[in-house]
Amino acid sequence: MLEPFSSSIKSIVKSLNSNINNGLTESEVKQRIKKYGKNEIAVKRSKSTWKIFIDQCNDPIIFILAVAAVLTFLFNDDLPETIAIVTVILITITIGFIMELQGIRSLEALREMGFTESRVLRDGKIKTVKSTLLVPGDIVLIEAGDVVSADARLISVENLAVKEASLTGESDTVYKEVLPLSEQTILSDRKNMVFKGTAIEQGSAKAIIVYTGQNTQLGKIQQMGSTVEEQHTPLEKKLNILSKRLIYITLFFAILIIFTGYLRGLDMLLIIETAVALAVAAIPEGLPVIATIALARGMMKLSKRQVIIKKMEAVEALGATNIICTDKTGTLTEDKMQVHTLALEGETLSEIHNKDHTYFQQIENSKAFNAMLTTGVLCNNVILNAEERRGDSIELALIQFAEKLHFNPKLIKDKNSEVLEIPFNTTSKLMATVNTTENGFTVYVKGAFESVINYCDTLIKDGTTQAFKNKKQWHDRVNNMASQGLRVLAFAYKNHDVIPNKEKVLSQLTFIGVIGFLDPAREDVKKTIKVYKEAGIKVVMMTGDHPGTAKKIAEEIGLLSQTSDSRSIIHGKDLEFETEANHTIETKLLDASVFARVTPEQKLKLVSLYQANNNIVGMFGDGINDIPALRKADIGIAMGVRGTQAAREVADVILKNDKFTTMELAIKQGRAIFDHIRQFVVYLLSCNLAEVVSVGLAALLALPAPLLPLQILFLNLITDIFPALALGMGKGEANIMKRPPRAANEPILSAKRWKSTIVFGLCITTAVLGITAYAHFVLQLSAKIINNMAFYTLVLAQLLNVFNMAENKVSFFNNEIIKNPWVWSAIMLSLFITVGAYYIPPVAKALFLTSLSLEQIGWIVVFALGSLVLSQLFKRLGYTF
Repeated sequence: MLEPFSSSIKSIVKSLNSNINNGLTESEVKQRIKKYGKNEIAVKRSKSTWKIFIDQCNDPIIFILAVAAVLTFLFNDDLPETIAIVTVILITITIGFIMELQGIRSLEALREMGFTESRVLRDGKIKTVKSTLLVPGDIVLIEAGDVVSADARLISVENLAVKEASLTGESDTVYKEVLPLSEQTILSDRKNMVFKGTAIEQGSAKAIIVYTGQNTQLGKIQQMGSTVEEQHTPLEKKLNILSKRLIYITLFFAILIIFTGYLRGLDMLLIIETAVALAVAAIPEGLPVIATIALARGMMKLSKRQVIIKKMEAVEALGATNIICTDKTGTLTEDKMQVHTLALEGETLSEIHNKDHTYFQQIENSKAFNAMLTTGVLCNNVILNAEERRGDSIELALIQFAEKLHFNPKLIKDKNSEVLEIPFNTTSKLMATVNTTENGFTVYVKGAFESVINYCDTLIKDGTTQAFKNKKQWHDRVNNMASQGLRVLAFAYKNHDVIPNKEKVLSQLTFIGVIGFLDPAREDVKKTIKVYKEAGIKVVMMTGDHPGTAKKIAEEIGLLSQTSDSRSIIHGKDLEFETEANHTIETKLLDASVFARVTPEQKLKLVSLYQANNNIVGMFGDGINDIPALRKADIGIAMGVRGTQAAREVADVILKNDKFTTMELAIKQGRAIFDHIRQFVVYLLSCNLAEVVSVGLAALLALPAPLLPLQILFLNLITDIFPALALGMGKGEANIMKRPPRAANEPILSAKRWKSTIVFGLCITTAVLGITAYAHFVLQLSAKIINNMAFYTLVLAQLLNVFNMAENKVSFFNNEIIKNPWVWSAIMLSLFITVGAYYIPPVAKALFLTSLSLEQIGWIVVFALGSLVLSQLFKRLGYTF
């Protein structure tokens, strides 16, 4: 069976057993709903509240903490310690749950409210029904302002213009017709069809529904997207890797303690209790809490800037992005046509969409210029007295251009009333009106250059009407404008003493000139592209639009240089994706910045190609045609206002204000968050390493215990968390957007950062074991006092360790951490809590605290400061980051 676009109306109506004049009966509709189902596209259901909660628990560190809590309770029978660990687990899960729930609820608030409705013929009557109840065979009536609810074959049209950018990516309005087309006609050229999700800009039509729900073009594209596996964000992958390594480290220490204890003939229960204590020390209990809070804070900051993040980890992933793929229409451009170039005989004005009215003073008295503006206003169907102007985007641009030059379109129309109109159609490719004037009547014509010029015998030159002898030169001028991606319209007119017969309206016209229209680049995009380039981020334009249009916009925004030739743009028909690796083809595609006339499937393959070459890909999209690529990308970014509901559903990030420039802030925030995560991971692990090694070596060297299990937990939950959290509150380095993005496979902790972690941890260990040995062998103090001195030394040394987290290249006294007021507040709060613990008897008892002399406190300060000095010495020698 032929496709609907290549079949006659009669055959389609017959095959669908419908009736053009009466439509279907209600009983037939009910039967067809049972057969075809409702006109709905399955939308991915939002996560249930329960599923969101369960997902927060699916974290290796949470699992380790849960095991530690169970073992602590079973072997130590220590309820306070168990409660403390469980509290950490609950805090982490709760914060993550609240933030993800907030993101999902924000998305639901953006979803279109209620159901759209359609006008249909049923039982011979025009009825308004819910669009979900449309079935194949229904006869629908559509008009300007409607959103098409199903794929339909047009039966009759009256000046019908449709905006199909969300489906095809082309910015031009499509004028529709009804004649059958070739079976090889591509989607964007099927002018006898209207498709679900597209918008009617002007005119009206009658059509027969041929496909509904999943069988529509929208449904097929969305199904393509649903088969694409969603990507884990880079942070999720890296935290999982880090968590697994921590598990191995924890198991290593636990087995080592059990093995050495067994060889020494110690009590097995004591050995297991010690192993659990060291396992608790090895696990950075604060890591999930702090990472969650840092991401949540970034998420909330971005939400204030109109950026909705559906999943917290996506915040950091934005900072890892090194390729941004974007559609053109509406993302890089304004999504509204403007007058760009005006060409008269002997005069060409370019880039006029950026000029004010004073620029036109040189030609404002020109006969051709005034005739052009008058024709643009009168040969125009935009309704001027409506609260919201509606009409063809080109006609709207003409009205706005006239108003920009202080013309009054409504007054012009009132003074020159229309008495006859020949509407635009795809055969004649022009529109004509006959209007009254002071001296009689005037014909005004606009349309495709090749159509209008055939009716022109004269043209305006030097203010007079002369024979039109240079049509060949005008053809070259128009072709040159079209090659720049401009949509070109020609204008002509003819004065009459009496109303001309309809057959003579287009005879012996006087040619005025042409106007080139363009959907211009957004003013702030060029600056943002420059920022991205400085940040080492490659921007790639993927559009379904004309290569000339794509090139023009790419040059305007700085994506291509003005000297670039057409070979710098890859056409969809030339895209090759080899099943086997082909270095030449891959290099060509990876180096390209602009792709034109690309299909949704090609966008998807390009994103996959970038990812296969170790890139983190962010994908901007707003249309139906972007869905597969949005889902496949590491970060899918949808528009909140202009974007289709389908695009918003699959995206990770939604821009409520539709601004491409908003992502600069989001990427900066993401980079800062990853830097902070690195800082507090090094900070926490170095502190935990100090605890483990201090306890382990003290046991092996038969020194008094420097730390007890509950003291370790106190350190991990109180004195470690607040400074680490303060690190996450920093603003980030000033040059953060002037450095290249990190490699896609770069771990949270590189080899140098692992080395730094060990160095910082051992410096703290030296201080703790140093004061333990000094108090034991020199001062010969009791085990309880030695334990307290070691405990307080560790507290102070860990708090001072936060200053080691600044980059090596900056001054110790002038860096982001020293300037961070949150760090100083965290240190003061931690000290206050530590001192306060001593004055609360139940807490002091649980932590085994006792009073210390001023001399003992002095030694604590000396050894703690010594650890910082030692760390800074290694840092200046280049052994750490």
